[in-house]
Amino acid sequence: MSIIKHRVVKVGIMPLDQFKKRTIAIAKGLYKPKKDEPKIWFRSIRSLANVLSEENQHLLKLIVETQPKSIKELEDVTGRTANNLLRTLRMMENYGFVKLKEGKGARGRAPLIPEVIYSSAEIELDFAS
Repeated sequence: MSIIKHRVVKVGIMPLDQFKKRTIAIAKGLYKPKKDEPKIWFRSIRSLANVLSEENQHLLKLIVETQPKSIKELEDVTGRTANNLLRTLRMMENYGFVKLKEGKGARGRAPLIPEVIYSSAEIELDFAS
């Protein structure tokens, strides 16, 4: 079993309208995010639960443990189809949990190598705002 460097990401939940206001304030230079603020944001607990479902957490763990060199290898380990895996991994990549790196292919298309970026996540939920 391979161990990735222990990296914790802080995840926040903020309604879309508040997130837009925050983003605009940052772009205008009116607000500078603090170092300890969340790096990954979700609109709701439900959207967080969809992305980090038990099945997806298991997938992240399998990637860390097996370090597949391609989606095909991951397909063999998980029993899930390549299309299903890619859809899930692209979504997780968009949120910043996974990186899909292009490997070296002998001929034709280079394989995509999934890499888990963080070893764990902390969730911050603000009831006051």
